[in-house]
Amino acid sequence: MTHALPPRLTALMLAALIFVQPEALAAQTEPETPTEPATQVMEPGDAGAYLAARSAAVQSNFREGARWFARALQSDPDNMQMLEGAILSYIGVGDFANSAGAAARLTELGGRSIGANIALLVRDVQAEDYDAILTLPDSRKIGNLLDDLTRAWAEFGKGRMSETVAAFDTIARTDGLKAFGLYHKALALAAVGDFEGADDILSGRAEGPLVVNRRGIIAHIQILSQLEKFDDALALLERSFGTEPEPELLALRTALQADTPLAFDVVRSAKDGIAEVFFTVAVALNGEAENGYTLLYARAALDLKPDHAEALLLSAGLLEQLRQPELAGDTYALLPAGHPSFHAAEIGRSATLFARDQKDEAVAVLQALSESHPTLLMVQMAYGDALRRVDRFEEAANAYDAAVALVPDPQDRHWGLFYARAVAHERSDQWDKAEADFRRALALNPDQPQVLNYLGYSFVDRGENLDEALGMIERAVAARPDAGYIIDSLAWAYFRLGRYADALPQMERASLLEPVDPVVTDHLGDVYWAVGRQLEARFQWRRALSFDPVEKDAARIRRKLEVGLDAVLVEEGAPSLQAVANGN
Repeated sequence: MTHALPPRLTALMLAALIFVQPEALAAQTEPETPTEPATQVMEPGDAGAYLAARSAAVQSNFREGARWFARALQSDPDNMQMLEGAILSYIGVGDFANSAGAAARLTELGGRSIGANIALLVRDVQAEDYDAILTLPDSRKIGNLLDDLTRAWAEFGKGRMSETVAAFDTIARTDGLKAFGLYHKALALAAVGDFEGADDILSGRAEGPLVVNRRGIIAHIQILSQLEKFDDALALLERSFGTEPEPELLALRTALQADTPLAFDVVRSAKDGIAEVFFTVAVALNGEAENGYTLLYARAALDLKPDHAEALLLSAGLLEQLRQPELAGDTYALLPAGHPSFHAAEIGRSATLFARDQKDEAVAVLQALSESHPTLLMVQMAYGDALRRVDRFEEAANAYDAAVALVPDPQDRHWGLFYARAVAHERSDQWDKAEADFRRALALNPDQPQVLNYLGYSFVDRGENLDEALGMIERAVAARPDAGYIIDSLAWAYFRLGRYADALPQMERASLLEPVDPVVTDHLGDVYWAVGRQLEARFQWRRALSFDPVEKDAARIRRKLEVGLDAVLVEEGAPSLQAVANGN
């Protein structure tokens, strides 16, 4: 059974800034105070608005939730449950001003929640009220890690560098949190011009190796350039990111090759530092906590530092996962065209248009991007994937041609590029080109199960190289024993070889793994027919029709229901089932 390309690499693909033990992180991020608002809830005055608001909240529809909670609160302003819903909805859309207002009222009424405390903390940071942050009561706690890092940056905001360093050192001495304390200490030192001290930490000379991701690496590159260690900075850049011509990295490389110091802009103030705290926690929570909970921290980081591209991409990606494509698209669109990460945001925005069934608009976004960023492999791949998604296979192959031209010396990681182009060629009836690309992908990655399955299935479907095809599919099954579509390919290979008894258990297993797939279900019907179970075959063909197959397959299934598989094979000029079984 053939299948689509691997899922796109979304703009959300941000690894953790700092690696820590999950249990240590959990212990430091869980608040010590209750997270629920007070339980006394009054009957809402506007029941319709209240119900609409609750429905929106259940669906994570923050935009509608904000509208309906605001309306419901007009008639019942002290309803704590609705205040909490309004807070979360406002944060979801990035409206911290209104969120803070609702949070203040909830707190006055005795309610306590993480969402309210985040909104109020962001309000205090925006006002640069560091005294308020340093004297927060226990009822305003969010979590030990975030609270402690925020207090350290508040000391920075007060201009007390000794207290700042001491606070970060205390965090670094906490079990499992050494990396967090040291990383933020390095940022604080760099922000006041102590680049030597920051380099000592990030290089590992001070406290041992410190593992950071992209954002931390770029901070270190900027710091090295400020120390005029341009060769070291270039070496770190190429060791970490290779030589891919991504706009931000290309700009860094060009400046370093010209011995031009890079401005340190990862953190420029206490506000930036606290934004980095929220982002640090958001990235650490990403994939571990509920997406809506992680979004609170990502949105806070973005509100405090609107040019924080990584926080923007993370926020938008979380909204995609929460099935809010319109709001996610609006968030991606906040990144200006001149920003080095604009291409990542546009790829994400295109995905949100696809999710809203605006296919032409989604493709147009990537077409424009392919023209404005012609040297970016990620962009050309995304454009090709989008064209393939709307069945414009010849154009997709052309886009992949442009991508292949950007890779003069393909490595094993580039197998997916040739696989994608092979699929486009195969779907546009250019089999010779398709086979060549499939084999090139296997040369780069010989055991890749998707390529083995697709090429093997294609050979079976064409009646070519059947022994080689069966071997390929068997290797794919060994690599992915629970992949229904690959099990289907194995069963179908047995079927095409006339080994109907061998095909039956494999096809039944594939059907269990892919219970609503029209192709698998259709194939199961064919196998049942081949082993003489015609009543069950007709039942499966009817099921396959209910799963909305493509019209070409649907027409063939309807014909099989009318006259049976044997008659259809005769009409198609194909060998009979018995002839195949006899090897004729």
